[in-house]
Amino acid sequence: MNHVEYTDEEIQQFHQKIASNIRQIRNDKGITQLDLALTIGHKSMSTIGKIEAGLEDKHYNIEHLYKIAKALDVDVCEFFA
Repeated sequence: MNHVEYTDEEIQQFHQKIASNIRQIRNDKGITQLDLALTIGHKSMSTIGKIEAGLEDKHYNIEHLYKIAKALDVDVCEFFA
């Protein structure tokens, strides 16, 4: 298998797409950052705010995305579309 080339900018754009999709879906459903945070077991909205701002790209994992998808009642794949 060949080595795959990618840039830091590509990775940042990938994280921004996830952030933007989470924010859009949450807003479309009329759910606040605090409500979403509490639903996934966090005590404050700062985690969701950081994810949506693209600041948590190194700190969220697939489990966080799964919990957010469940809370928003969407397939996790919608975050990547």
